[in-house]
Amino acid sequence: MPEVFGVKIVQDFSIDRFEKILNCLPCDRVMKIKKFRKYEDSLRTLTAEVLIRTIACTRLKKDNESIKFETGKHGKPYIPNQDDFHFNLSHSGDWVVCAVSHRPVGIDVEKIKEVDFAIANRFFSVQEARDLFLKEGEERKDYFFNLWTLKESYIKADGRGLSLPLNSFSFKIEKSKILFTTDNDLKDCFFKIYDIDNEYKVSVCSLENEYPKNITLKKFDDLLDEFLLK
Repeated sequence: MPEVFGVKIVQDFSIDRFEKILNCLPCDRVMKIKKFRKYEDSLRTLTAEVLIRTIACTRLKKDNESIKFETGKHGKPYIPNQDDFHFNLSHSGDWVVCAVSHRPVGIDVEKIKEVDFAIANRFFSVQEARDLFLKEGEERKDYFFNLWTLKESYIKADGRGLSLPLNSFSFKIEKSKILFTTDNDLKDCFFKIYDIDNEYKVSVCSLENEYPKNITLKKFDDLLDEFLLK
């Protein structure tokens, strides 16, 4: 089954430790992290890099310097010559999440916030939008973010990103059951929604039909300490 990890970022992260972590990363990753104008964006990207590198080192039994990433045709990262190691990352607000599997996998985390539900008519299928507007208040908001993260997890597992039309597949959530329909090539996939905390939604798409009951949570400082030993 896939493994799902999450780490809550500690915002009062010292600049000295930030630089120490950067020194353990390849130049291209350092440049990407430093190009952000906001420190919070740099910290989220740094945390995501540390999380996947720590997981990859453990699973592949390699040291950090041996882990090299490349990107596919549509920008999805992978590790060359590791056909049975698939992963996907997402971050939003205070959280970074990662899903790892032997087969393609996708994950999305979103902070729940006020939203203009009219965008559902642009990005959701007709059935999804219809189901959404039958709900009201907080139930509508909750359903919106369930649908949004499910759809993001699917396109990320597919690997084509937003080149895959968001209305080319559809979800219907009935109680704890997630119903999925599509005419796309990727059909045999399974989904799970996690509540990582009250203000966030996490959804995972996997080609495996079993999931861990809970996300494996890593403490921010413990993750950094573990990474520095890799």
